Amino acid sequence: MKPHANYIGGAWVPGPDAAENINPSDTRDVVGLYARASLEQAHDAVAAAAAAQPRWAASLPQQRADALDFIGREIEQRGPELADLLAREEGKPLAEARGEVQRAAHIFRFFAGEALRAGGELLPSTRAGLAVEITREPVGVVSLITPWNFPIAIPAWKIAPALAHGNAVVFKPAELVPGCAWALAEIISRAGLPAGAFNLVMGSGRALGPALIDDAQVAAVSFTGSEATGRQLAARAVARPGAMARVQLEMGGKNPLVVLDDADLDVAVACALNGAFFSTGQRCTASSRLVVTAGIHDRFVDALVARLQGLVLGDARKPGTTVGPVVDATQLQQDLKYIALARSEGAELAFGGQHHAELEGQPGHYLMPALFIHSTNTMRFNREEIFGPVAGVIRVADADEALAVANDTAYGLSAGVCTTSLKTAAHFKRQLQAGMVMVNAPTAGVDPHVPFGGRKASSHGPREQGRYAAEFYTVVKTAYVAA
Repeated sequence: MKPHANYIGGAWVPGPDAAENINPSDTRDVVGLYARASLEQAHDAVAAAAAAQPRWAASLPQQRADALDFIGREIEQRGPELADLLAREEGKPLAEARGEVQRAAHIFRFFAGEALRAGGELLPSTRAGLAVEITREPVGVVSLITPWNFPIAIPAWKIAPALAHGNAVVFKPAELVPGCAWALAEIISRAGLPAGAFNLVMGSGRALGPALIDDAQVAAVSFTGSEATGRQLAARAVARPGAMARVQLEMGGKNPLVVLDDADLDVAVACALNGAFFSTGQRCTASSRLVVTAGIHDRFVDALVARLQGLVLGDARKPGTTVGPVVDATQLQQDLKYIALARSEGAELAFGGQHHAELEGQPGHYLMPALFIHSTNTMRFNREEIFGPVAGVIRVADADEALAVANDTAYGLSAGVCTTSLKTAAHFKRQLQAGMVMVNAPTAGVDPHVPFGGRKASSHGPREQGRYAAEFYTVVKTAYVAA
């Protein structure tokens, strides 16, 4: 099996070694071999990006728009193939994988339009004979470091705006999911960009960090991953000699879904099922804390358990599967650790939590979603991000207590409320301490043309996606012109 190479300076470059990409639905299945770049190769990628960036920045907006439109259209045309690859390497059920691939296509096509919508301001000066021009320019070379849970959508929402605004890219995907990243890079390699304007280096962040973060030619770093890694990255980017790198961090959440007494029960249960357990709970926007008022609590729990009983755990690529495997053995052990912790803290397991080493003769990382009741907001499993299909129901007396509990977290990415009262919905929209608030909708799932990001420990720096992406991928220049 020939390893898939890195893409550096417009050429496919083998690495010093390669790693197997394993299917979590069937650990006997090797998706492919993918090269791991050396530190020297990562520095080469940064140098290639730095050399290409002025030419790409000077390209006409239509050239950038055409390149991004080409990428988006090919992703769309190859949707079934890419969705199958995504489900095979990450374990996301095929229906969800198709949706993610479609979203990636939409993101590239949206930013194709953004390349043509670049604007500025012309202002009068307070001094006679002067005019003021305010424009945006590319940041320069950007390092993009992405996680494993959305292996094509998150790379798309970083790469597309970076290129649309004239930056050169060094892209490092998560080690667990190089397949979708490589497929995306191969498409981008044929989009007509100058050699070096886009580069792919695969491998561990620990090994490649000195190039991706510390290299003085890197002007900005966008990272999605754990809070601990994000904080370390930010410290390095600011502490390096010479110019500091700007940073954009998305670092997870412990998101509440509030269910109030007046909620439509079917709507609330559907929101909880989707938000907490779809994508195997492996979403930073997952609603892992279900904050439910006393008047609806018992009916909500009974109805949610009934819906959970209808889930089908299995191979992500098989028809009918609604819950795929956990992404790998390490994440599975973390999920099981938190299930054991919840039990030791006194929470009651109302459904699921069973680990299956194999299903229908296939060895894989299978875990039935776990729902806990009689839990409190002080329990560790309700405080720390698990990143798996584990949720706790927290019973509260009323809406006031529900709001207080929902906001009692170090994170602030997404939050939801289920209610039929417009007045209550408006109050929660204002008072929930989160970057995104959903009313009668799952906490997970956002559109590509609107800003994504949170507060508190969830995020740092400008928002991602939509027109707000320009805040990170461009710098503002003010020019005075004498008449």
